[in-house]
Amino acid sequence: MNKLLVCLLAVLVPGSSWAGVVWRGDFESGDISQYSSTQRVSADRLQVVQSPVSQGRYALKATVRQGDDPINSSGNRNELVYQGREKEGSEYYYRWKVLFPRDYPSARTWQVFTQWHHTGCCGSPPVEFFVYGEELRLTLTDSVTPWKAKLERGVWQDFIFHVRWSSDPKVGFVELWHNGVRVLSRFMHATMYPGQGLYLKLGLYRSDTVQPVGVVYHDGFVQATQLADVLPPTPEPVPEGEESPPVVPTGPLPEEPPEEPAEEPAPEEPVLPGCSSAGGPLWAVALLGLGGLLRRTRRR
Repeated sequence: MNKLLVCLLAVLVPGSSWAGVVWRGDFESGDISQYSSTQRVSADRLQVVQSPVSQGRYALKATVRQGDDPINSSGNRNELVYQGREKEGSEYYYRWKVLFPRDYPSARTWQVFTQWHHTGCCGSPPVEFFVYGEELRLTLTDSVTPWKAKLERGVWQDFIFHVRWSSDPKVGFVELWHNGVRVLSRFMHATMYPGQGLYLKLGLYRSDTVQPVGVVYHDGFVQATQLADVLPPTPEPVPEGEESPPVVPTGPLPEEPPEEPAEEPAPEEPVLPGCSSAGGPLWAVALLGLGGLLRRTRRR
């Protein structure tokens, strides 16, 4: 295909319409170079390891000890930062896997393992996944917790998170699959703060009242524009006469969202997990078709 035509098509097609994988943060580079920056007290707190892994050859081991405070803010943390393409009105699917070791500490306070933080200085992020006591929780804008589940240690937790990023509660929504089951149907709520952008933070960030060492493993992070692009590949057909391998459940199947939004649950007591700022854009572009081309109390 004529190179000039290809370039023109790339410019003319809006970014929001590109289908496919937008970005991978799966550590298969063997290091943390897929991410924009780090917030860590030392290199040993965010390590790329070869065991345990959920997919591929590598995963991230995030370790937090009491007193770890690399940005002189509230709480203790060691996190990776990724500056993505989330804008008002954009819509993405995210998939990643998290493992909490059997000795992961239990505390009746917040321990954030994934968050989409606002670009403003301070306050709780608009979207955060965290552990509270013996529960996994998803909380939006520090006010509503539409999903909770029992914390299971020693096994990989598989998340698929579908979100439309918007500060308008009538436009923004979230949807969640956990370990292959859709556990939250389309839930209308603001997913951004007005006039602010977003960036991803992956690792472990927790209240400074937690004393035991905390370790969390992350693997397989992928961001895409379609559900099909974050699902595992379809197995190759087995030739006639050969024995099929055992079938192992690996993830959720596509489901159509309900026509009516789920009723918003009553707000519960706020959980106050962090504050940080980071910078540095990173482009990731996927072009398909035409003959083979075409996401407030973290106090400083």
